[in-house]
Amino acid sequence: MLDVFRAVFGVIVLALNTLAPRQADARQPQDGEALLEVQASPQTPGRPMIRRQTPEGAETRALRFARTELYFGTATSDGPVTEAQFQDFVDKEVSPRFPDGLTITKAEGRFRTGEGDIVREQSFVLVLLYPYEAFAESSRRIERIRRLYKKQFDQQSVLRVDDQFVVWVSF
Repeated sequence: MLDVFRAVFGVIVLALNTLAPRQADARQPQDGEALLEVQASPQTPGRPMIRRQTPEGAETRALRFARTELYFGTATSDGPVTEAQFQDFVDKEVSPRFPDGLTITKAEGRFRTGEGDIVREQSFVLVLLYPYEAFAESSRRIERIRRLYKKQFDQQSVLRVDDQFVVWVSF
């Protein structure tokens, strides 16, 4: 009985956290402030800090976004996809479709072949955050990216993971 209560309580807390808007913590540049300014902190002396436009409403509250992760394998019959090749693909095919930003991390992937062997390969994980209201259009762009990568690098698949909950983003 206690396990059922914990599960139900966890779902309720998760739902409340997902649905309740939160205040943004970060200070946003005001009208007329520079989009590019030099940060004068001890951690980054003289290093430029880029400021960009933020979505409307982000200064006062968190916004509803969707989150999608794509896992790109690099093993091919001609040798692995290099970091330079992947970066070129991102520059040409991904960034134009998601110009507001993305995150790329390197990973070590593993999968089981049809014959039952475990294959290890270097992978790239692409994280996309985009307005929840634009999910349908963004989904079409994501599927195009997956098709292009599979074709260009002779891949069987590009794993896609969509977070089932809205994520709240503040800038």
